[in-house]
Amino acid sequence: MEEKLTHIDEAGNVVMVDVGHKPATLRKAIVKARVILNANTYALLTKNALPKGDVLTTAKIAGIMAAKKTWELIPMCHPLFLSKIDVRLEPVPQDLTIEIEAEARTIGQTGVEMEALVAAQVAAMTIYDMCKAVQRDIRITDCRLVHKSGGKSGEFNEEL
Repeated sequence: MEEKLTHIDEAGNVVMVDVGHKPATLRKAIVKARVILNANTYALLTKNALPKGDVLTTAKIAGIMAAKKTWELIPMCHPLFLSKIDVRLEPVPQDLTIEIEAEARTIGQTGVEMEALVAAQVAAMTIYDMCKAVQRDIRITDCRLVHKSGGKSGEFNEEL
């Protein structure tokens, strides 16, 4: 079976996929990303001593809020009823990083990969925004889908 792009019709026009005929199933996606800081910024963040306040709580809330608006940001995304959004942020001292894991779930006719991706990226950008007063060369890296389940294409797990 030849793979094809789902958001392009036979004439090459951009289209929103019609999911009306698909059965509603439990859908889940998990995305990971990381934010790399310098030693000073990492120390300030983990001591909750940055000028803008509690970075990790703010990033978590920002990621959750962003996931709920994914359909407004990505043109061909469907508005979804999200049954769960969680953004987990873990400081990793040996790497001076903040590991982000965003999880999205729904029972619906289309997947939640984009919602998890948007949640992770906005959480990462919020960390950048709240730390930029003390560091400008913060790096946001390694954003990727690590798990997807539900729907016709079945389960996907990142190969390590």
